[in-house]
Amino acid sequence: MQGLKGIHHVTAITSSAEKNYAFFTYILGMRLVKKTVNQDDIQTYHLFFADDRGNPGTDMTFFDFPGIPKGSHGTNEIFKTSFRVPSDAALDYWVKRFDRLEVTHTGVKEQFGKRTLSFVDFDDQQYQLISDEENIGVEAGVPWQDGPIPLDYAITGLGPIFVRVANFEYFKEMMEKVLAFNEIDQDGAFHLFEVGEGGNGAQVIVEYNTVLPNGRQGYGTVHHAAFRVDDRNVLEEWITRMENFGFQTSGYVNRHFFESLYARVAPQILFEFATDGPGFMGDEPYETLGESLSLPPFLEPNREEIEKMVRPIDTVRSTKEFKKE
Repeated sequence: MQGLKGIHHVTAITSSAEKNYAFFTYILGMRLVKKTVNQDDIQTYHLFFADDRGNPGTDMTFFDFPGIPKGSHGTNEIFKTSFRVPSDAALDYWVKRFDRLEVTHTGVKEQFGKRTLSFVDFDDQQYQLISDEENIGVEAGVPWQDGPIPLDYAITGLGPIFVRVANFEYFKEMMEKVLAFNEIDQDGAFHLFEVGEGGNGAQVIVEYNTVLPNGRQGYGTVHHAAFRVDDRNVLEEWITRMENFGFQTSGYVNRHFFESLYARVAPQILFEFATDGPGFMGDEPYETLGESLSLPPFLEPNREEIEKMVRPIDTVRSTKEFKKE
């Protein structure tokens, strides 16, 4: 069967869709490619930030569940998301930008031979930028052409996701035997796993940690991470594979923008497998991606009801000119 191709997207929880939109648009310079709702909870916004065209492997998405409490970071958690930037010099640019915009960060560090810059948002959601300077593997995306970040420094997609677990032996066996990742390096408690073409776009960093209490999901934490598969046929093979290994799964789910399978692979760790297409360009023109509320066909008859549930958020950018700074 065909293996996983790398990271597809990461979905997290925010306390405020408005603040989240502002942070990703005006500070990180990622493009909102879809403004829609959680298909399983239609009173909840689902925002997709990605590269210029919403390519698979570039999108970070957010739910804003009404009334959800703040989460807490700990073990048994997908706890940090990486974003790729083109070079080491790009990280120096981002240090200055974060200092000027008062974004909390750690300064530039190095892990597994790559320079990184960790930072947090207003919810204490954990992120890092990672340099593609020496990277070989899954191709990067295309930076948002009309965004506020100079293209030589702009975010081009997702890098390694970080998972913290208390039972490393089990998780390693699951990653290697079930998901066909390979462990390629270790740095203390951190273990680097890779799949497919490898590189920053196809890696998972697993931290073995039995000291911290269990993470608690809420705003400021990751809901799930997704991995890329080619198409529906490959997805069906993964459904069979996961169930043959004894995992309970969602079975086939059509998310309209891609097709999916969900499986909880470890305590509190939810992984999704998602097809590369159809993508985000089918119902809106390129110029105005993410500016209107987009609904999949099965929710379209409920548009009037849904629009009353979710407050309006102004996401129009096609009439604005961003000065690259």
